[in-house]
Amino acid sequence: MVEKVRLAKYIAHAGICSRKQASRLIDQGVVRVNGQAANHIDHVNDEDEVIVEGKTITGKAPMVYFAYHKPVGIDCKLNRSDAQSLIHFLPSETRVYPIGRLDKDSRGLLILTNDGEFCNQLIHPDFHQPKRYLVTVDKPLNHSFCQTMAHGVPVDKHITLPCEVTQVNEQQFMITLRQGLNRQIRKMAHYCGYKVIDLYRIEIANLSIEQLGLAEGQTTRIEKTDII
Repeated sequence: MVEKVRLAKYIAHAGICSRKQASRLIDQGVVRVNGQAANHIDHVNDEDEVIVEGKTITGKAPMVYFAYHKPVGIDCKLNRSDAQSLIHFLPSETRVYPIGRLDKDSRGLLILTNDGEFCNQLIHPDFHQPKRYLVTVDKPLNHSFCQTMAHGVPVDKHITLPCEVTQVNEQQFMITLRQGLNRQIRKMAHYCGYKVIDLYRIEIANLSIEQLGLAEGQTTRIEKTDII
């Protein structure tokens, strides 16, 4: 008999979503196991009937990976009723979802996949995969800005982790983060007295917009080894 695994892990391996997102679906009551409402402690294998949002999972899916150059105005929430939702711009040949998010007013590199375990490797704090951004603010940077940002500032009751910050020109800086708090860079800049007017993610782990040559709005197939 095939070993049973935790339900959220099984859903992630099936390519439906990440483990974290699978837990949310279980909480929302849209997952059923063998005809019953699912529970977080359920353990399953391919012999069990697992239904997510009305669709039966049929075992582990082939893993696929894409890079997408997200424009400003696209919302990473997968909401089919929103014409500007990312869901309308995903590759059509297979079901994928974004690893992490960029807010609607930000642009740059997104990784799209159905590999829930790989998603965990990229966004979980234990793995600390770097993400690099080019940021433009509303006024000239003062001499202490980069040092203050790099040492950590208060954001949502946290002190941000130390990070790399270098000034590019009078109103631009480059920042490399190894954590992903909600709207973190915008809130960090606001704490220092600045408003972000352009936030452009140029790199995730070993993958960059420049090496891909991706124009805004374009998607391309990649390999997992291109990223880490």
